[in-house]
Amino acid sequence: MLVKALYQWQLADSSEADLLEQFAATPEYSGIDQAYFQALLRVTIADAPALESIVAARADRDMAQLDAIGRAVLFIALSELRQRSDVPTKVIINEAVELAKRYGPAESHRFVNAVLDKVAAATLGRQLG
Repeated sequence: MLVKALYQWQLADSSEADLLEQFAATPEYSGIDQAYFQALLRVTIADAPALESIVAARADRDMAQLDAIGRAVLFIALSELRQRSDVPTKVIINEAVELAKRYGPAESHRFVNAVLDKVAAATLGRQLG
């Protein structure tokens, strides 16, 4: 659900408040960890410029060439890596790859995996930025 919210944020320039209201009205919302969704949406939108810099420094292509789904998945994973020290890095990367496979264009999961592997290898103690 967070991938969809961040996709919409990128394409429609929806506000955080609008996204929270819209997604809270969906039937799926009652089945997710709402506090986690809200917190990760909030921090991801707030940190988007920093997250974009992290991706740009490790990507083999220009950010303008990155599709909205790939960007959303990378931003979610990077936000989790920065904010959720209780979640193992490998779990975050694996989930991001699976999201890219499920929602992204063909082969986008390879790009997501490569970028996140570089981020993980370059950071000690998960201090990203």
